Amino acid sequence: MLVLAVDTATPAVTSGVVRLDRGRDDARPETVAARVLDNPRAHAEVLTPQILECLAEAGAAPTDLDAIVVGIGPGPFTGLRVGMATAAAFGDALGIPVHGVCSLDAIAADVHREHGTDDDLLVVTDARRREIYWARYSGGRRVEGPEVRKPADVPAEPSVRVAGSPSHVALFDLPAVDVQTPSPAGLVTVAADDLRAGAEPEPLVPLYLRRPDAVETANRRA
Repeated sequence: MLVLAVDTATPAVTSGVVRLDRGRDDARPETVAARVLDNPRAHAEVLTPQILECLAEAGAAPTDLDAIVVGIGPGPFTGLRVGMATAAAFGDALGIPVHGVCSLDAIAADVHREHGTDDDLLVVTDARRREIYWARYSGGRRVEGPEVRKPADVPAEPSVRVAGSPSHVALFDLPAVDVQTPSPAGLVTVAADDLRAGAEPEPLVPLYLRRPDAVETANRRA
């Protein structure tokens, strides 16, 4: 399978084309092309050009794609909706399934893939307002979260390692793993079982974990 992977849940704009072996459950997703740009203000401007660059580097046309995987957060509203809307638009235009995955799960999958450890892991990313998005993993599976809290309210234990946003990783007295954002292969790894099975994807529902800042103004009499 040829899978497009997209994530805009962090300050990084991530896209890539990943090859997944349909017939081997133990085969790791293979990154064919990837682009990652750390610019929280450029999600809308650079994501689609990045996708087209990845397709060109992979020697593939959009019609060669079999599926799309997109990170659904948790993340800030504006950036997150860019990736999800773009993935949904590509999927609708091409008539292919779009699978949403938790972006923190993809970071955890990258830690497992790159470092081969099942140690208890804490993943943290920037939630702004001096808060973090976080989730905890054991044996490669999420056992707590995702939630949004102040760092001081997230206990380091029982985790033995921490990954994610470097400035927030540094707030925890744990050995850090240098995996900061979801990679295309990590995103596809989380969805791999459903992709191989041809499962119908769940509706795309963003993990904002907060109420939006904007509120509807009260009706006023003329």
